[in-house]
Amino acid sequence: MDKLPKIALPAVFIIILLIILISKSAVTIGSGEAGVLFRTFGNGVVTDEPPLNEGFHIVAPWNKVFIYEVRQQEVFEKMSVLSSNGLDILLDASAWFQPDYLSLGKLHQEKSEQYKERILLPAIRSAARSVVGRYTPEQLYSSKRDAIQVEIYEETKGIVEDQYIQLNEILIRDVTLPATIKEAIERKLKQEQESLEYEFLLITAAKEADKVRIEAQGKADANKILSASLTDKILKDKGIDATLKMAESPNAKVVVIGSGGDGLPLILGNN
Repeated sequence: MDKLPKIALPAVFIIILLIILISKSAVTIGSGEAGVLFRTFGNGVVTDEPPLNEGFHIVAPWNKVFIYEVRQQEVFEKMSVLSSNGLDILLDASAWFQPDYLSLGKLHQEKSEQYKERILLPAIRSAARSVVGRYTPEQLYSSKRDAIQVEIYEETKGIVEDQYIQLNEILIRDVTLPATIKEAIERKLKQEQESLEYEFLLITAAKEADKVRIEAQGKADANKILSASLTDKILKDKGIDATLKMAESPNAKVVVIGSGGDGLPLILGNN
């Protein structure tokens, strides 16, 4: 019985040591993440194997695992850029991106965990200054905003695609111009809108006048054709028909007194 504690102490020590080793060796990678393995007694960062995926992993306690978020992320950037005429423009933009999953080891080895600050954001700033410098403030404020967004995306993508970063989208959230420039642009746009409205009214009035003119011309042409087709014989026949209808009316007394100058009978007297 006296020997039991002496035997139990080494066992307890071993168990504690195993627990420590397991806790140091166990790595859990969460949803939307991946791990880059660093072999302390090997070649360092593992770049020739896929990264560790989601779930539970056992890693030698002397090695390290660097965990990266690999799903789509968003980074915001406000920057001051110059327009084509040298005016200071404040651009508020954001980027949708994610690290290249299969190149995660190379990204960690060459760019580190600060790859957004070291690579992505400088690339966005450089592309934005290059693109905005080709446009006037008026174009930035109105007509060319979508085109500028696409151009910044294309230029940024060209910079980061060899840096193990997948760029999905660039969004221009706001363009802030100097107050005086903004007011001048808004006045100009208002004047252009009023001019377009006035031009529309003139076109509408001209079309309405053409419509009235065409209708009047149609009536004139119809009367001309009708006048040309009404001969004396046709008029006399129509007059006779009208006289007969009046004579058949029970409320009329018909007295025929010869004929008028046009050869039609005269009808006198009725109730």
